[in-house]
Amino acid sequence: MGHTDGRYRLRKLFQCDQNCGVFAPFTRVKPLLPSSWSSPIPKSSPELQTGELKYGDRVTYFPDNKCRYGSVVDVQERDGQHFVLIATDKDETGKEGSLIEVPLDQVAKGEVPTEPESMDVDTVTNSDDLYTDLTVNSMVEVTLAHSSNAHGIIRWIGSLPDRKETMAGLELEEMVGVSDGTIKGYRYFFCPPKKALFVKLSSCRPDSRFQNISTNHNEKFPNPEDTESDLDDGTTGNPETVPPVSTEQVKELLIGRMKGIQGHCNSCYMDAALFGLFSCSSVLDSLLFKSTTPQDAPIQKTLLKNIVNPLRSKGFVEGRHVMKLRQQLRKHGYSHSFTTDEKDPEEFLIVIMHHILALDPLLKLSSAGKVQESYCYQIFLDQNHSLVLPTVQQLLEHSLHSAMLKLAEVPSCLILQMPRFGKKFKMFDKIIPSLELDITDLLSEGPQQCVLCGSLAVQECPDCFKDSIFSPTGFKVFCEICAAQVHSHPQRLSHKPSPLNFPKDYVGHSIPRSLARDKLELFAVLCIETSHYVSFVKHGPNSHDWIFFDSMSDREGESDGFNIPEVTPCPEVGTYLEMSPTEMANQVPREMKGVAKRLFCDAYMYLYQSTSMCLYR
Repeated sequence: MGHTDGRYRLRKLFQCDQNCGVFAPFTRVKPLLPSSWSSPIPKSSPELQTGELKYGDRVTYFPDNKCRYGSVVDVQERDGQHFVLIATDKDETGKEGSLIEVPLDQVAKGEVPTEPESMDVDTVTNSDDLYTDLTVNSMVEVTLAHSSNAHGIIRWIGSLPDRKETMAGLELEEMVGVSDGTIKGYRYFFCPPKKALFVKLSSCRPDSRFQNISTNHNEKFPNPEDTESDLDDGTTGNPETVPPVSTEQVKELLIGRMKGIQGHCNSCYMDAALFGLFSCSSVLDSLLFKSTTPQDAPIQKTLLKNIVNPLRSKGFVEGRHVMKLRQQLRKHGYSHSFTTDEKDPEEFLIVIMHHILALDPLLKLSSAGKVQESYCYQIFLDQNHSLVLPTVQQLLEHSLHSAMLKLAEVPSCLILQMPRFGKKFKMFDKIIPSLELDITDLLSEGPQQCVLCGSLAVQECPDCFKDSIFSPTGFKVFCEICAAQVHSHPQRLSHKPSPLNFPKDYVGHSIPRSLARDKLELFAVLCIETSHYVSFVKHGPNSHDWIFFDSMSDREGESDGFNIPEVTPCPEVGTYLEMSPTEMANQVPREMKGVAKRLFCDAYMYLYQSTSMCLYR
């Protein structure tokens, strides 16, 4: 029934069996009722029993198992039984100063602490008075009588009439309170109706959803010079492997305020990237388990143990853990500004993947027979492009075409950076997300089908790529017969087709009409608006299975406050994805529903995965 073996914050305060100890305010500790208050002296010695009580002694008595207080007036014996005549403080009716006769075995010497009587003041259970640094505006939680936790903000601290304890007035998140900040007609603070709750200050404890961040708003984040173990949670051994959040778990684990990764001090670039990569996808989980150098092992441990695992198991990562990762990056010499400055997601990702964990490059590009390696791909377009409302598929094809590049192999993860003139200047008002990227024709090797007849393609024509007579997507590859017919047209006589590379075994053999296509699926998008990064995650197979994450969605307090992260469902994204290009072009950004405008208008980075290749890399 307990939760400790006598340890508190790694200190051994007393000894007991595992999960048999609890810490509670002394004022909540009572002897058992009623037998434990009966005298241990055998009834054969009643004179010793009565001799312990004298005129004027303060006592506690228990009518109907309720605690009442008074003073001893006399001790009497009648028919072999002893009774105590008590001048009560208050009787059962609330009357003061009356006399009552109580059997001796229902009386205890001294005042046994008890709970305050009901007067618009709720009571709590299983509380902890070890938190002495709570102040007005602290985020706290209390356990109500029905064993559920309530979360709120301390709006007032002081004394109430007839109360000796220091009391706290809470504004709760939900309408489970008793008033709007008033008690018996007197106002102590303002809040919406049914959200005020008055409890003992000792019954409050820091909000466990972000404990150790803002128990006191003056509490600072870890110092960069802290040792690696300062922020550890005391556990040992290999961290468990927590799978990504499934579609069925998203609502329970991720949706809501104080969900996702808590932002702090320009960390949104890192928060958005980590949430997008790891919340609902395992494509880069190899980062978390591959062998690394002793110098960089603590960084990998922080990433897995303090960020990815809590995100997937609890749906929330405290800001201190991301700050710890940033401090480790700074301490290890990768950048002196990781803990303070705004950065781009790709800068952080390249440091983690390349410089620290030495992950094999995600992307291999082929150009003139040579292979180039990279972790991200920046889309560039030539000045003569004709795109107005492009899809990601079109952007990738045009970029590879203009740079004369091909994919050397199918990537397990493809990170695409959208074309921009800096962070603030976008090339396109809107970009339509491609839920799937068909990269079959973008590969440098492998069989391809003629775009006209479906036979084995043997030639590719770069000049036909932008010809309006063909489809606006896909490289233009032809079989020998179609290539001759297409380029017999006067307008294409100057075109210069080039031979395709494909396995020799295919020569002389017909290829299936439904050749298997190599496709990547979209799983996350990072967006930026006014230097603030957010992320969208596609967590399921349906077009409406989207969530939106902002690590700094709201803020509590001013300069000494903290950010509140939030994850919200955004099914409206699916509605816009189902529109035709003409309908989408007619959408006014500021009139788009929900957060869809940010996805279509502010996209910075698209994350794609190959569900088959990620099994091998």
